[in-house]
Amino acid sequence: MNYWLMKSEPSAFSVDDLAAIPGKTTGWDGVRNYQARNMLRDDFRVGDLAFLYHSSCELPGVVGLLKVVRRGYADPSQFDPGSEYFDPGSDPHAPRWFCVDVKLKRKFGRVIGLEELRRHKPLRNLRLLQRGNRLSVMPVAKAEWDFILSLE
Repeated sequence: MNYWLMKSEPSAFSVDDLAAIPGKTTGWDGVRNYQARNMLRDDFRVGDLAFLYHSSCELPGVVGLLKVVRRGYADPSQFDPGSEYFDPGSDPHAPRWFCVDVKLKRKFGRVIGLEELRRHKPLRNLRLLQRGNRLSVMPVAKAEWDFILSLE
C-alpha cells in the first residue's frame, strides 16, 4: 500500500464538497504537472490511502482521509473544450493527463495545520514541508503517515 497527500484549494474543491457528493467519490482531475501526472498514472493503486490537504487558504492543513478506488486513467477534462483543464494538444489515443478516483473515508475533527506539521521532528522529511515543493500530489512515508494520524 502507498500513502499520499493530495492538495486542493477549498475554494475550488473542499472536503465538504466531497462529503456532499453521493457515494463520497470523485475523480481527482485537473492535475497539470508532469511529475504529479506520472504518480497518478504509474504509482497510485486501488486501496492506497491519502490525506486531503487544503492549500491556499486561511488555515492550510490536513482535513481528511481518502481511499483510492480507481487506478490512473485518462483525465476526461483534457478532452472537454468547456473545461478549464481542456488541453487541445492531448490525443485520446495517447492521453497526456491522468486522474484517479478517490472516496472520502472521513473528515477530520480538526485541521492539522501546516505550522503544526512543521513543529514535529518526525515530519522533517515530509515532502510537503520541503522548500520549493509545490506538487498537488506527493508520497508520504509510512512513519510520517502514522505520525500525522496520531495528531488527529
